[in-house]
Amino acid sequence: MQNTMKKLLFALLILFVAPTLPAQSKAPANAEKSDPEAKKVLDKIRKKYEGYKTLEAAFSLTIELPGQDQEVQKGTIGQEDKKFRLEMDQQIIVSDATTTWVYLKKNNEVQINDADPADTESGFLTPRDLLKRYQKGDYTYAITEKITENGKLITQIEFKPNDKNSEYSKLRVSIDEKGGSIKAIKAFGKDGSRYSFAITRFTPNKTFDAGYFSKEKKKYPGVKVEDLRL
Repeated sequence: MQNTMKKLLFALLILFVAPTLPAQSKAPANAEKSDPEAKKVLDKIRKKYEGYKTLEAAFSLTIELPGQDQEVQKGTIGQEDKKFRLEMDQQIIVSDATTTWVYLKKNNEVQINDADPADTESGFLTPRDLLKRYQKGDYTYAITEKITENGKLITQIEFKPNDKNSEYSKLRVSIDEKGGSIKAIKAFGKDGSRYSFAITRFTPNKTFDAGYFSKEKKKYPGVKVEDLRL
């Protein structure tokens, strides 16, 4: 996965998994610039998700790059506290909150990264990293519209990064307020790329097998290992 796509994908994932992590008591910077009604919706979702000890979701990721055919990848993501496991068509990404492993299926290669590097611009962005940036006020957000999809009222909230050097211009999050869940997220890259993340199945409080959030070498015989940790 290219570095830009990696960052965009994890930007999508953090908005999905963020409500399961503890909220900070201190109000984020730039909070006054965001829509208070949007904050109410997000707070409602957060309170519901905070009750989940673990979660698992199946999703579909649609990738649209300028001048290229649309690509659709399907996968699952599981989370327990700060641990997560992302499985997709081309790679598996696993983090035990200390170390992150990226297994590239086509190359039979594993890249090892620190789960929370100090330099996130050149390192691997984890959900924890992006959550801290979001809570510090790195995004301004507002409700843009409410639409009906499959008989459900969907509230759309747009997040705009306050960093002018961000690789994407905005994120659009679709929320089912009545059901208390995030249904879809779309990232708009400044280069014209689009990444649409739709949640097709959601399972809270799932029990995961031992070792689910760790990389097991025996599963990948002959794998090439590239250790990128500092």
